[in-house]
Amino acid sequence: MVEELGKTTEGDLIINVGPQHPATHGVLHLVITLNGETIKNVEPHLGYIHRSIEKMSESLTYRQFIYVTSRMDYLSAHINNHACAMCVEKGLQIEVPERAQVIRVIMDELTRIASHELWWGAMAMDLGALTPFFYAFRERETINEIMEETCGARLTMNYMVPGGVLQDLHPDFQRKVKEFIQLYKRKIHEYDELVTGNIIFQNRMKGVGYLSPEDAVSYGCSGPVTRGSGVSSDIRKHYPYEIYDKLEFDEILETGCDSFARYLVRIREMEQSVRIIEQLIDNIPEGDYQAKTKAVLKLPKGEFYQRVETARGELGVYIVSEGGTTPYRIKYRSPGFSNLSVLNKIATGSKLGDLVAMMGTLDLVIPDIDR
Repeated sequence: MVEELGKTTEGDLIINVGPQHPATHGVLHLVITLNGETIKNVEPHLGYIHRSIEKMSESLTYRQFIYVTSRMDYLSAHINNHACAMCVEKGLQIEVPERAQVIRVIMDELTRIASHELWWGAMAMDLGALTPFFYAFRERETINEIMEETCGARLTMNYMVPGGVLQDLHPDFQRKVKEFIQLYKRKIHEYDELVTGNIIFQNRMKGVGYLSPEDAVSYGCSGPVTRGSGVSSDIRKHYPYEIYDKLEFDEILETGCDSFARYLVRIREMEQSVRIIEQLIDNIPEGDYQAKTKAVLKLPKGEFYQRVETARGELGVYIVSEGGTTPYRIKYRSPGFSNLSVLNKIATGSKLGDLVAMMGTLDLVIPDIDR
């Protein structure tokens, strides 16, 4: 008689992975039920890094709460802040200067590349390849230096403000971004030679962690996780914000539905981000980098929602205002939570050794999940 997967029977082994395990990339605790080496059930346990970010945001002003979100998906800090700033601007009907919009988009795409670089290096290292980690940080360090020069920080930049950006670009910004693009184009072939085309890597990824398009939608997944299953979900295309509707770039879709397909989506997305930056870097309009706003912001009574495409998928910011200087209620719809929820679905029936590959292609950032 075939045992039903997901139910514990005599002879099963229950093991714990995390909350202090390098492959979980944060304090994530997985309770895994095994039959031999076959996974029968994966139960994620959260709460180890919960900071009540939504409640904290409700006690901060409409200028202050934005930067709490840098500590959620800290690899998409710019984009998180961007979503919050746009939600406030929607409530106050602030018209953002074109220069600020262009700067925001360039910063967003640099952030996306930096995030995917770290993901690529860390995922390859999780599977046993140490060298790619150093290659990835070579390009990522160049982006961090650009961020540091203009924003004053390398990870949680606090650069987006209601009405635009905090300060104008550094005089060397355009030159250094163009130098980065040239560096990236010279080095990107090494990623394929080291990892993508590696037969050992392909055998570890292909056919592993199958996620059907129907399940990707049903579980509320977003970002590269859904696009690896052939589901169109790019917020920049479906609900364009800022100047994305004026730019030429492709939404990357792969139909393999496995870990290798999700891997390819992120690799090719970096190329599209470079393509976006190339269209803008020599065409940054003159003018103000920030609209004139009042020192104390009060959103009118009502409900406001804004969504953006972070490096991991759809981030939604929902604000309920009662007309005061602080939000009455705030809810963040983070991409990582829904993407993690599908782990048991794709892992059940697989071997324990494949779990790290599946988790790597979900690209989990635990503070984004456990807010």
